[in-house]
Amino acid sequence: MKKVLKTIALILSVCLVIGSFAGCGNSGSADKVIKIGSTGPITGPNSTYGLSVKQAAELAVKEINEAGGVNGYKLEFMMEDDVADGSKAKTAYETLMDKGMQIFLGSVTSGASVALNDVVKKDGILQLTPSATQLEAVSVNSNAFRVCFADPDQGVAMASYIYTKLGLKKAGIIYNQDDSYSTGIYQKFKEEFKKLGGSVAAETSFSADTKDFNAQVTTIKSSDAEFLFLPIYAEKVAQILISANSKGLNVPVLGCDGVDGILTKLTGDNAKLAEGVSFLTPFLSTNTDEKTANFVKNYKAVNGKEPDQFAANAYDGIYIIKSALEKANVTDPSLSAKELGDVLVPVMTQIDFNGVTGNIKFNANGEPNKDVLVAVIKDGKYVAQK
Repeated sequence: MKKVLKTIALILSVCLVIGSFAGCGNSGSADKVIKIGSTGPITGPNSTYGLSVKQAAELAVKEINEAGGVNGYKLEFMMEDDVADGSKAKTAYETLMDKGMQIFLGSVTSGASVALNDVVKKDGILQLTPSATQLEAVSVNSNAFRVCFADPDQGVAMASYIYTKLGLKKAGIIYNQDDSYSTGIYQKFKEEFKKLGGSVAAETSFSADTKDFNAQVTTIKSSDAEFLFLPIYAEKVAQILISANSKGLNVPVLGCDGVDGILTKLTGDNAKLAEGVSFLTPFLSTNTDEKTANFVKNYKAVNGKEPDQFAANAYDGIYIIKSALEKANVTDPSLSAKELGDVLVPVMTQIDFNGVTGNIKFNANGEPNKDVLVAVIKDGKYVAQK
């Protein structure tokens, strides 16, 4: 009996040792991965933005891993649904941290991103949001950066483009008073346009639930405005274009990156109303350079559709993270989020990255310095404005 018990004990000991080695082996394998996380709307009315980020980030990670990874380890991407809601974003972020997130590809939307400011700052994690444009989404944290233009920068860029490039001097403006994206761009555009020598012939606003824009359009038409500036999202732009057509307002219409997607908001006979509309954008899928063409081809092959600017920003975001890991010569993928943040944040301003959204350098405030691209809708397609 004693001999049997000894045999059993020996077998159990061997199993424990083997199990221990197996556990170590699994842990070692896991340590060969750096985990990148993001929160965004995967469901709900804004899901198109979150899904674009998710799909593009996954594509970039797949490409990097298939090419050998980074410094001997692979990348892993995780995304949690925040439905573009600040409180849900906090829960989603904590879930990602519990899963071992080491680098944060930010929140997709501004409100969710701002809601995470305190915890992101406390954790010291590198944050690189692809698409949160509100100034406060990045400016308050020294460990935060963004791929997209901030709202104020878009306003300044479009003011300069309209006044200098197009030679238009009298602005008509309609903006959403309930939206920080819209008000942020509007305020900076107005300030810069006047500074350049232009004037605001008429301006008017609307609330988030507005569906009839006849009053706003009439205000602009009654003025001597040479163009209409719409720092708002595509759905409302479409409604304003329909109203402008019915009222006979015929002036150039310009906006910022929120106008992207306008062609999906106007159908049937109304589709022609978007002809000639121009807007600032970080990305155009119709560009023919090799980098863009390959991205569009590969994204379309996986997702069955062309990438939008959210996808392009996220794609560049993953590759910028790769560049930061290489620049900082990170060879230990087991570092914590804070430890990685400590070595990655200082090198972000040293990166000179050429991506599908242009050549990007970051300043000390986490903002990207890159060229402005203006798209114009011509024959029902987005094309680069010369």
